[in-house]
Amino acid sequence: MTTTLTHVGRDGVGVILAMTDDHLPRIVHMGADLDPSGDLAAVLVPAETSDRTDEPPERSILPEASRGWLGTPGLAGSFGGLHGLTHLVTDSVEEDGTGVLVRAHDDRLALTWGLAVAPGGLVAVRAVVENTSDEPYELAGLDLSVPVGDCATELLSFTGRHLRERQPQRSPFLVGTTQFSSRRGRTGLQTTGLVVAGEPGFDFERGQVWGVHLAWSGNHRVWAERTHDGPAALGAGELLGPGEIVLGPGESYTCPELLVSWAEGLDAMAARYHRWLRALPSHPSRPRPVTLNTWEAVYFDQNLDSLAELARLGAQVGVERFVLDDGWFGSRRDDTSGLGDWTVSADVWPEGLGPLCDVVTGLGMEFGLWVEPEMVNFDSDLAREHPEWILGEREHPAMNARHQQVLDLANPQAWEHIRARLDDLLTRYPISYLKWDHNRDTHEPVDPVTGRIKAHEETAAYYRLVDRLKADHPGLEIESCSAGGGRIDLGVLQHTDRVWTSDCIDPLERQTIQTWTSMLVAPEYLGCHVGAPRAHTTERTHDLTMRAATALLGHFGIEWDLTRTSDEDLAGLAAWVEVHRAWREVIATGSLHHRASGSTLSGEGTPARLVTSLVSPERDRALVVLAQLATQHRYPAEPLTVPGLDPDRRYRVRAVDPTPGRAAQPAWVGREVVLTGAALDRIGVATPTMYPETAWVVELTAV
Repeated sequence: MTTTLTHVGRDGVGVILAMTDDHLPRIVHMGADLDPSGDLAAVLVPAETSDRTDEPPERSILPEASRGWLGTPGLAGSFGGLHGLTHLVTDSVEEDGTGVLVRAHDDRLALTWGLAVAPGGLVAVRAVVENTSDEPYELAGLDLSVPVGDCATELLSFTGRHLRERQPQRSPFLVGTTQFSSRRGRTGLQTTGLVVAGEPGFDFERGQVWGVHLAWSGNHRVWAERTHDGPAALGAGELLGPGEIVLGPGESYTCPELLVSWAEGLDAMAARYHRWLRALPSHPSRPRPVTLNTWEAVYFDQNLDSLAELARLGAQVGVERFVLDDGWFGSRRDDTSGLGDWTVSADVWPEGLGPLCDVVTGLGMEFGLWVEPEMVNFDSDLAREHPEWILGEREHPAMNARHQQVLDLANPQAWEHIRARLDDLLTRYPISYLKWDHNRDTHEPVDPVTGRIKAHEETAAYYRLVDRLKADHPGLEIESCSAGGGRIDLGVLQHTDRVWTSDCIDPLERQTIQTWTSMLVAPEYLGCHVGAPRAHTTERTHDLTMRAATALLGHFGIEWDLTRTSDEDLAGLAAWVEVHRAWREVIATGSLHHRASGSTLSGEGTPARLVTSLVSPERDRALVVLAQLATQHRYPAEPLTVPGLDPDRRYRVRAVDPTPGRAAQPAWVGREVVLTGAALDRIGVATPTMYPETAWVVELTAV
């Protein structure tokens, strides 16, 4: 037997594949870029053991039982219940230094498998399976996976719910398979699909970590597996229903991309995802407009006079985009009716939306509109006219959720109907932005005519509709909102321009939600809003500094009835808008860094304080938000230290305080203070005596 090695790498990340004879290659290393020369191939052959096949079992790029691998298979399916195992033989391996393409076949199937290391070091894995036989092939699953180092003995995953998404949970990386899945028809509020394996005690700055994410907005599974037969691995794939994907002769299935980030520390892992996002052709190129959304200001109580005044005050504090939320269409006076009828309500807007659009654009702002095109109320003209367009078995109507059902968008007639209605709105009014919601899980993604499961088709139809509208209306931006943060993934962000991070804008909750969402999503995509002093979802009360500082390092916005605020609050809000504007270029290009104190990353509780810093690409500027989330565990508190700076440069340190709070300031505030990056990282500066649930902002400028 002959083993050959293939090496690809970029920006400090390397992947080494080994191929024995014509077997499928296997990944033997993914991590720091290493030189594979010498006798590496020879020393990788394991010794014989008493409980294995005569040849060593191979965990190939698509693991097969026929090669002795009895963990999770790469490909699962059958031809009418027969020939359920593969015996793939490699035809060719092509590499260009940063990527590798493998072509293989067996008696009935052909495989094309590719891996590429993107600029910045993110590894993208993809595969296509084709049915080359004369019989239909029912695909049960195509999972992509990568091995991780034996040092990775801990897992970080995420849980959550509506209003409290993406909460971290740590666990040992045990022998066996740990799976995290979503059958909800969307990414899900319970998980981002990000799973991280790492060295014991890894944190934001230390420890090797491997993160995996499936770039897909529908049903999926992400898993971690450790066996006694070979290397531990992380993997993911689309979660398919029975009979959902059946390939006829000559037909193929392309699985969603698996995106893998290896790094030292979670912040560096996240930075690879951010660089990948920022290199997409769809990445927003212009500064992110300061956005005002009307939902928590007026809810369904819409009228021209009050919204015109809200728009006027928004423009006064620096808003650049005004978004009219739910309640403008059909019979939609509450959430029980009208969904699906995308025509402007004559009762609420007798002259159409034109007068409000004129007010908004006349104030120099863009106009945006809320829609939920994939959903329908039973009490709607659309449901009455086309009940056959609602997903679910005809004999067993699907359960209502939030008083609504899911539209069969994969039905070409339904798709075209919704496209035409949205196109008419976008043509008739100067709408430059759609807040696109998806407020319920899809419990029964069943074609009402055929009874076939079609969750995959629904997600693909959504992508096509978004792409078509953006192509027909150049410059249109679309936000992925899904009961808040239920459709946040790197699949949807290849089609949209922003995500709504959570329906909860209580800054205490948002500190955690935004921190962990940013492990995957670059900050300029994260909708981060300043809400009312009393949060609508938790009844907690916070001062303006805490609320604004929490929204500062993202796509800044406002969700607050400004017609009921004081002149002092309006002036303070305007000052925070100016701070954000001064830094938003850095927010859209810089690197995020975190430090937590007063707890561990175990997920057992919120840290006492969380420091989030955003450093410019040139490392000549940094904006730092210190959020005191609980009572100080040291009194006085430990100094504020800032990671990510150039250790040899000197930085001027200035406290940003557009709305002064009650906390006693340290003696250096208000003086000219200059420190090196190394001193700021390892020694830091004294902080105020801070109350729980307050924030403090510092800016650093290289001198």
